[in-house]
Amino acid sequence: MAVFQTTPWRLISGILGVICLVLMATLVGILLKTSFTELSTEPTLSPGLNTELQEGPVCCSCPEKWVGYRCYCYFISNEMKTWKESRNFCVSQNSSLLQLQSRDELGFMHSRQRFYWIGLSYNEEHSAWLWEDGSVPSQDLFTFSETPNSKNCIVYDPRNSAVDEPCERENLFICKQQLI
Repeated sequence: MAVFQTTPWRLISGILGVICLVLMATLVGILLKTSFTELSTEPTLSPGLNTELQEGPVCCSCPEKWVGYRCYCYFISNEMKTWKESRNFCVSQNSSLLQLQSRDELGFMHSRQRFYWIGLSYNEEHSAWLWEDGSVPSQDLFTFSETPNSKNCIVYDPRNSAVDEPCERENLFICKQQLI
């Protein structure tokens, strides 16, 4: 008689075990989906991580160690180089030093408080500050505390301030590559 009494309990515990497994699998699925959604909307600048921020139309993927944002790929260096070395590195990566289109372009770098070389330098021939492609920067793009020295290059703080520094000084830098 004892055998018949334990069978219903075994059946009930088996059913409860299956229900627990189904609930756990559902919870894991929801957590994974949530974490992948957060990963695609917030950048992580960890080495080796390819991060695609989903803003606007879906774009191609970026190279390893680059951050995708608004159909551009950005390489945020952790190595100090001169302006010329930085530009040469970017060129070797089929990109250019950062050319800003708007003040909020680097919105994903809001917590950064460092200065980075960008692709803005003084062109003696035109007597003007020009981007590497020869275009003139927008007047409202930067906040300068004083007029930049034309012998220097520009470093940029993602909080929208820029200063001039000797081009031979070593700084971090940002490369930019448009996705095709």
